[in-house]
Amino acid sequence: MIDTIGNEIAEGEERIRLETADGVAVLTLCRPDRLNGWSWESTRQLGLLADRIRFDPDVRVVLLRAEGRAFCAGIDVKAPGGAITGATAAERTRNYYEGIRWVHERFAVLSRLPQPVVAAVQGYCLGFGFELALMADLRVAAEDAVFALPEAQLGVAVDAGGDLRIAREAGAGWAKFLALTGRRVDAATAYRLNLVQLLVPPQELDAAARAVAAEIAANAPLAVQGVKRAIDAYADAALAPALDRVAMTAALTLTSEDCREGYTAKAARRPPHFSGG
Repeated sequence: MIDTIGNEIAEGEERIRLETADGVAVLTLCRPDRLNGWSWESTRQLGLLADRIRFDPDVRVVLLRAEGRAFCAGIDVKAPGGAITGATAAERTRNYYEGIRWVHERFAVLSRLPQPVVAAVQGYCLGFGFELALMADLRVAAEDAVFALPEAQLGVAVDAGGDLRIAREAGAGWAKFLALTGRRVDAATAYRLNLVQLLVPPQELDAAARAVAAEIAANAPLAVQGVKRAIDAYADAALAPALDRVAMTAALTLTSEDCREGYTAKAARRPPHFSGG
């Protein structure tokens, strides 16, 4: 089960590091040896650090970045606490539903920060990683970035609302195309679809993202935050009820036989045989 009680991050257990200077809070995914794979603990730390940023009067903008050759390659299947249990199928589905709703709440702490969030994306940006990048207000991508929502290939739903945000940015057709096929797209395609606002060579990514963050930080905070709130209010008008539907669909698929088959097939490096159950 998820441990949501702790409000601190144990030394050596950091999934995300926070550093603040010159009005910019830098959130760095810092497990490059695991391709910054995501876990329940990553979600807890994200919410905790975003709360710290929210009430820091010196922070005017947030830069979300990652160490290593990948931004985030998706779920870390080896992370402890990865499976939610229950005495019955119904209880397990209910527990997954509440778990996914908890994830949505923690992600919302980041996406609803008063300060704008700029994401710097390199390498693999898959599954939860792609959904995390889509939580940012702006995305700067290296030309080597690769984006995908491969969940359907594993028998599960897109569980953090990434498909909804693609629909908002690129249109429903592209959201369905990417989420239903699981196909990977390169950075140039993501840029063409308005999923990325700035495309740069890999060696220029950090400097370019920091420059965008510095431009925002130099502007009037009340104006910047008001603009963000107004645009989000318009763009996300239907997001809350849709996310609840996402949570239920995710819970049902995560407890399905197709999910078990999808992950088993991936581990065995064979095509999955889905039954619809």
